[in-house]
Formats: sequence, structure tokens, C-alpha cells
Amino acid sequence: MALIKSALELALERTKNLEVDEIAIEANRIRTEGRRTAGKFLDDPESCSLSSAIAGIDASNRELFRKSIFDVLCAQIQLPGVYFDSGKLAPIGAGLGALAGAAPAKGRNAGAAEKQVTAMMQQISAFLTKYQEEVKRVEQAIRSQWAPKLKEKERQMAARMGQDIRLDPMADPEFAAFYKKNVEGLKASYGDALEQAKLEISGLCGFGQEEKE
Repeated sequence: MALIKSALELALERTKNLEVDEIAIEANRIRTEGRRTAGKFLDDPESCSLSSAIAGIDASNRELFRKSIFDVLCAQIQLPGVYFDSGKLAPIGAGLGALAGAAPAKGRNAGAAEKQVTAMMQQISAFLTKYQEEVKRVEQAIRSQWAPKLKEKERQMAARMGQDIRLDPMADPEFAAFYKKNVEGLKASYGDALEQAKLEISGLCGFGQEEKE
């Protein structure tokens, strides 16, 4: 009898594992669909309604689907490199606003949250523009400060080699270290502020910090 019971318990355990696997597979399918929907929206915002897409998902999977879209959109908000096109933030902001508007009520005002997201995205656009200007200013200041020392190095090398020498500042280890210390510090400071703003947007969209991690 004990043997039969053990066999039954083993069978139930195997069934339980299969059920867990099916749940995991379904969750992965929803995440993939959410990412795909976010990609379609970014490619052509006019032809993809996030609100309609979210409404079309079964209620039990809706939050996972919405979170998957959020992760893709939020990942697009980064410190810019050499070129910054503030216009690209507009559809991202619209998408995040739609997510905020589709968040479960739970005593929150979805319309107000959507407006707050829009306002925050405008602030982020101005913030990123300021960041790019600040990086350029710091880079110019560093190069100006380093110019006399660089010219002296070029003069010494020209005297040794018998010909004019032009050094790339970034190829000079001393300059590169000085540059990295100052510019990377600026990037870290702005990057931390940007991540905090993204956390606030996450909250406005109905996601807690623990869900963001």
C-alpha cells in the first residue's frame, strides 16, 4: 500500500512540475508578445494602439504584458552620445502615457498619471539636452586646460624625431585618464538622476520599484 502511495505521490509531483512549466511557457509567450508590440509601436506609433493591444489581452496576463512593453520603452531613454534627437522621445512618452492610462485603478487617477508622465518626459527631454551641452562644455574645458601640456609634448617629440608631431589627445594616457575622470563623473551624475526619473515614471505607470528590478 505504501508503495502504491509513493507511486501516486511521484505522479502528482510530475504533474505539478508540468503545470509550473506550462505557466512559465505562457508567461514567456506574453512577455515576447509585449516586446513585439512595443517594437511595432516604436516603428510606427500611428498604426499601433497600445491601449487597444493591452485591452485585448486576458486580464490574468495583462499586467505582465503591460510591464513587458514598459521595459522596452523605458530602455530607450538613455544618455545621448554625440547626437541627440529629442523628437525620438515623443513617441516613447506617448507610449508610456498610454501605459499609465491603462494601469489598474486601485484608487489612482489614470488620467492624471498619464499627464504626469507626459510632463516628466518633457522634463527628461530638456534634461538630456542640458546634459549634452554640459558634456561639450566640459570636454572643451578639458582640452583647453590640457593644450599647453600637449603642445609641450609635441615639441619634445618633434625635437627628438626631427619633424613636426601632432598628437591625438585621447592617445595620450595622461590626458585620457584626466578626461575619463571628469567626463565619466559627469555621466555618472546625470545617469543616476535619469534612472531616478525612470523609477518615478515606473510608479506612475503602476509598477512598484520591486517590479522594476
